[in-house]
Amino acid sequence: MFDNDLTYGKSMIHALDPRVKIIAVAAFSILIAVCSRLSALVPGIFLSILLLLLSSLRLRRVLIRVGLANGFILFLWFFLPFSFDGERAFTIGPLTATEEGIRYAVMITLRSNIILLALICLMSTTSIFTIGRALRQLLVPAKLIQLFFFTFRYLHVMQTEYQRLINAIKIRGFQPRTSMHTYRTYAYLFGMLLVRSYDRSERIRNAMLLRGFRGRFYDLGEFSLKPSDFVIIFFIITVLGGIVLLQWTRIIY
Repeated sequence: MFDNDLTYGKSMIHALDPRVKIIAVAAFSILIAVCSRLSALVPGIFLSILLLLLSSLRLRRVLIRVGLANGFILFLWFFLPFSFDGERAFTIGPLTATEEGIRYAVMITLRSNIILLALICLMSTTSIFTIGRALRQLLVPAKLIQLFFFTFRYLHVMQTEYQRLINAIKIRGFQPRTSMHTYRTYAYLFGMLLVRSYDRSERIRNAMLLRGFRGRFYDLGEFSLKPSDFVIIFFIITVLGGIVLLQWTRIIY
């Protein structure tokens, strides 16, 4: 989701206030997730595409991320159409796909892609540390923000440590098989990874305390809303209002 090649740019979405981005993507995602009518998703589709155009992101990188997510969604298409009762659509051997099952799979696919595209356009255009500062100004608990920071900061450290342990057992001639020795080796590996992670966290904590850390990160700058932010806010609110009307009223049957 977070990629330095996407984070920095000069588009309107890059310049948007991060607080507006967080609130907008949260409201938009929740609203799209609860939509059950196809007509209500149409404004969401147009908004996601518009955000993609305004963000000037590299289409190839966006499609790679969306494609990875759709790889998991593809598995739903092997089960959902055949697991719902309803009007028969087609038959494959002993399996019968129903129109209701196909419609449910379509709705999940559309909702997932709309939300994912909005997340990429709004969150990937903001650095992880700017998001943390914005969350703090939105009165998110400090401990959650610190957990967010440290998780992102040390994920690659954990991956490096894991790879080092994997290389160590491979050098000693380990080859994974379906055997108790393999299971025991991987259990030792993850146990050692947990122990080393705990030791590293203690060293990091002591280093921060020595530097005067008292449980709070201080901001060196302040956010301010610009006229363009109000334009985007008005447009997003309009689209969200349209989704609400199409979902919970009978304007379109």
